[in-house]
Amino acid sequence: MHPRVKRYLIDAMSGMAQGLFASLLIGTIVKTLGQQLLRLGENPVFSFLVNAGNFATESHVVGAAMAVGIGYAMKVPQLVLFCLVAVGAAANVSGGAGGPLAVLFIAIISAELGNLVSKKTKLDILVTPLVTILSGALLTVLTASYIGKAASAFGNLIVWATTLHPFVMGMIVSALVGIALTLPISSAAICAALGLTGLAGGAAVAGCSAQMIGFAVMSFRENKTGGLLSQGLGTSMLQMPNIIKNPRIWIPPILTSLITGPIATCIFGLEMNGAAVSSGMGTCGFVGQIGVITGWYSPSEVAVSHGAAAISPTFFDWLGLILICFVLPAVITWAFGLLFRKIGWIKDGDLALDE
Repeated sequence: MHPRVKRYLIDAMSGMAQGLFASLLIGTIVKTLGQQLLRLGENPVFSFLVNAGNFATESHVVGAAMAVGIGYAMKVPQLVLFCLVAVGAAANVSGGAGGPLAVLFIAIISAELGNLVSKKTKLDILVTPLVTILSGALLTVLTASYIGKAASAFGNLIVWATTLHPFVMGMIVSALVGIALTLPISSAAICAALGLTGLAGGAAVAGCSAQMIGFAVMSFRENKTGGLLSQGLGTSMLQMPNIIKNPRIWIPPILTSLITGPIATCIFGLEMNGAAVSSGMGTCGFVGQIGVITGWYSPSEVAVSHGAAAISPTFFDWLGLILICFVLPAVITWAFGLLFRKIGWIKDGDLALDE
């Protein structure tokens, strides 16, 4: 892989996703927890949780966290990294619902420009911040709103299409986002940039869960409990070296995602209305499931813009979440894997993780 492709497509997107986790995602979880606890009665601790969550989910805070994550992943000099706080905040606020994509582009460019002049003059303490912040501000004024609108429009198109054609789009979104999760790119960042919520977000959660739980269960013979946990609660990306050696091992979880996606959209009406980044997380630390749950009680701004409203989940909702994210991926992928082993497409050791 070309170094620049890795730097911008993989490293920067992964850094952006981590910035989202450290601000919007954790803030949403904390805020929702506080809001639900306040139903039990007024308490200063519960109110503090709501306030803390609100602080972490402010648009300028989220933008700053994403930009710093991008800069850190790109290994830019410290002074450039600190300046990205202002750049990210400006880009995310100006980008609106599509702010994450604006932050990704603008932070990368301003970071590289700052990197070009960093430590090149005796006035580095002035030159580097000026170049980084002014270039970021100029790009924000010129492009952020357009990038944000384009990302938001494309995300809205996917959400609308999934609502209109839940069966077909459930299959497509589930399979593609699940594949992105296992590839060395950030499915979470993609979902955040597109604002993937609602039924489309639910299909994305289904696809990611199919990959993670599917590979974890299918490879239990080789990897035992350690592999079950590292893939089921960590990442299916661990299987990429094995996929390169034998691409057929990827077919069972992909087929599973093609099945669980439309089940999620058509039968259970599973919607992911929490932070859009959660749609691309699957079962990693149960972030995808927490996103669904927080979306039930306190939909995100992006989800609300798509027509979401708070609900009181029923037993059917909880059943759907458990089946789609855990039970069905485990059973279906295991069955496909067993078939593939019998016909010789998967051999013992093909799914073994490196020690």
